Amino acid sequence: MESATVTAAAAGTWKLGDLEVNRLGFGAMRLTGNGMRGNSDGAPIDRELAVGILRSAVEQGVNHIDTAAFYFSPLRSANELINRALAPYPDDLVIVTKVGPGRDPSGEWLPMAGPEQLRGQVEENLRQLGRDHLDVVNLRWTGGVSIAEHFGALAELREAGLIRHLGLSDVTPEHLAEAQTIAPVVCVQNAYGLDRRLADANGLLDSCRRQDIAFVPFFAISGQRREAPADASRDDDPLHEVARAQGATPAQVRLAWTLHRGPNVLAIPGTSDPAHLAENIAAGALRLSQADLDRLEALTPPCPVT
Repeated sequence: MESATVTAAAAGTWKLGDLEVNRLGFGAMRLTGNGMRGNSDGAPIDRELAVGILRSAVEQGVNHIDTAAFYFSPLRSANELINRALAPYPDDLVIVTKVGPGRDPSGEWLPMAGPEQLRGQVEENLRQLGRDHLDVVNLRWTGGVSIAEHFGALAELREAGLIRHLGLSDVTPEHLAEAQTIAPVVCVQNAYGLDRRLADANGLLDSCRRQDIAFVPFFAISGQRREAPADASRDDDPLHEVARAQGATPAQVRLAWTLHRGPNVLAIPGTSDPAHLAENIAAGALRLSQADLDRLEALTPPCPVT
């Protein structure tokens, strides 16, 4: 679909606590040249190109950027790129980061941080981003059943003024319920997309909707391929048919389907390609018909709870 005049505002808005953002945001992970697993075999994206993409995203109406201190490769750091590109930050820009996992300077993954280590991770994000407080911090959970100690530690940092709002990432409905007894949760960030729909099956998406909590999918385009680029050749025919009828790409239809899941559902697609950035933003203006949604719904029913 035509992307030249579409801005991120076309997707509508939602509030993360008292911070209003356009529902079409930007994920910074791909700007580092590696994925969440720390693979760094590919050539890093040119630094000035990465800076230009971030500035272009903001110019095109993006005011919600997702990042983390552990998004880095040997030559690139997502937080450093954001700082260089966008500081001094626009008043309406919301930067969401996450803590819990960590990597040593060589990129090797460390065990899940303990509650007492979370302040250090928060302060690392503050230093890298050049901020005196963080807008939203998600606890990215890779631990056991209870998140109470970790989320409680973040709630204390919120009370101390280092964090404005709290969120969760990679959690279950039970984790959300537990966290809500400790401090308000403004967003939940889980893997979710047309072919990756555990949040439908386990009720997490419905729980967020009922409580007016933002649900923020990652891997909304690539789905089961995770950090890998979307593979159009593997898309099923109905997806291509909807895309052709809409004058859009399959990736844009995936994003539009995600945004159609509810007014509280946001999208944070990442890219290292300026053309794909414009296409992703334009997807916020794509309106799928009920027939389109029914066809896509039948294509990939919710996965079972596992």
